Amino acid sequence: MSYLAMAEIQRSKARYFRGIDTKDTALVRSILADDCVLDYRGSGVDPRTGQDILPDTSIVIEGAASFSTEAGFVVTSVHQGFNFDIELTSETTANSICAMTDRLYLAPDGRFAVVVGYGYYHETYEKVGEVWKIKTLRLQRIRVEGRAA
Repeated sequence: MSYLAMAEIQRSKARYFRGIDTKDTALVRSILADDCVLDYRGSGVDPRTGQDILPDTSIVIEGAASFSTEAGFVVTSVHQGFNFDIELTSETTANSICAMTDRLYLAPDGRFAVVVGYGYYHETYEKVGEVWKIKTLRLQRIRVEGRAA
């Protein structure tokens, strides 16, 4: 197993998180495969209660050019990723599961002021040139907490 490849995949994921948090669409797009599929369906549902705390996030994005960081209901986000479980499936493809926590600070006119989520990113990567890019992404939350304004 190539530790360099695993480090490069972690670096791509770090850029994803940083791009989301700094609202840098170009940075995020730079680590997405042109034909990526990003599946966020149900990512705002708290599995404990079945309550959909973030219904606006239940989307599928197809293609890097379709990605934008301009979600109007999120004022600030803070993402943390850790405990990477990476499997290289070839010289240019990999599977990854990354544990995550995020804090979303929402617009003041909504039902919640802060949402804290815990879960996992299930992803596939492909190496394009020298960059490991996200090919598919599925966000699975195991807990979502909404805090009132």
